[in-house]
Amino acid sequence: MTVTPAMEPTQPSAAPVTPERTALRRHYLMCRPEHFAVTYAINPWMDPAAGASAEKAVAQWEALRQAYLALGHEVSLIDPIAGLPDMVFAANGALVVGGRAYGARFTFAERAAEGPAYSAWLRANGFPEVLDPEHTNEGEGDFLTLDRLILAGTGFRTDIAAHQEAQEFLGRPVVTLRLVDPRFYHLDTALFPLDGENVAYFPGAFSPGSRAVLERLFPDAVLATEADAAVLGLNAVSDGRNVVINAEATGLAETLAEHGYNPVPVDLTELRKAGGGPKCCTLELRGA
Repeated sequence: MTVTPAMEPTQPSAAPVTPERTALRRHYLMCRPEHFAVTYAINPWMDPAAGASAEKAVAQWEALRQAYLALGHEVSLIDPIAGLPDMVFAANGALVVGGRAYGARFTFAERAAEGPAYSAWLRANGFPEVLDPEHTNEGEGDFLTLDRLILAGTGFRTDIAAHQEAQEFLGRPVVTLRLVDPRFYHLDTALFPLDGENVAYFPGAFSPGSRAVLERLFPDAVLATEADAAVLGLNAVSDGRNVVINAEATGLAETLAEHGYNPVPVDLTELRKAGGGPKCCTLELRGA
């Protein structure tokens, strides 16, 4: 008689483990949009004929500031200057790494005075090492910092020569990425660091070579859809666990939650009339 061995019970496959994310306290610089308006067009989002409400912008900006404070972050303020309606977009004012600040030199004359204003604030508030740049760059709009390198955008606003200038001044490796879609004219509209080692980005904003670089550097990156990128969902701010993100980027928020992050939605629709979101309003002050 042939004896058939008993079948081993099938073991259920282990569910994927979601990593535990750790939030790090940050120090941010912001500028209240008291003089916000859309009176000129220097990017595809801006339409002077549509107008904008400074009152509504202030209310939305204040909700963003309160979100940072509720998460335990420190927020410093720079005084707004009349005649500089885009000064609310503090990220463009500088790149601050290791207690040193690489200043901004804006592409368009309408924003040129913002660079010296932010540099002056930094010098007066604990950052004496500020470099006044020779080359056009728009601060953290096109420079995003991770633990081991800085990602730098070019194609619309920041000269490649500024990437080299920043690297020499800050002593950090700088990786150039070329933007090709005018809707995503700054790097911070198409990509944001999730933590010190990984990023989220929209592949369609980048040249083929730059996409290949991102795939090689960040094989586990979170990829955004065009729909979420088109509401500036990638103009987000992460502390390593909590991600402050435009409320309309619902698909990206769900994906982030699946990866263990805590989405914190905010409504910045009024400021988006000038092409801005949470990150545009936020300059991180990284100490030594």
